[in-house]
Amino acid sequence: MRAMYPEEDLGPAEERMALFLIQFWGGPRSYSERRGHPRLRLRHAPFRVDRAAHDAWLHHMRTALDTLHLPAPIEQQLWNSLTTTAAVMINTPEDPA
Repeated sequence: MRAMYPEEDLGPAEERMALFLIQFWGGPRSYSERRGHPRLRLRHAPFRVDRAAHDAWLHHMRTALDTLHLPAPIEQQLWNSLTTTAAVMINTPEDPA
């Protein structure tokens, strides 16, 4: 996964993620104003997103989500969205070997 985030300091990636999630959940459109349409699959197309990357990303999202102590219904809705998004982002099938 690290190849998708070339900055030595992950701060910019963290900011982009925060802006995206804020916009996705109905907040200000700051992400689109700064970066254009999200086009998640297109933005990630140059990178190998396989099941391992999917699992690693969800692991990090779960860890972050657990620190928020959100009300259960909101936490579940956010987690469902993250897991759906992670599945859609897979662009490299598993080897059938």
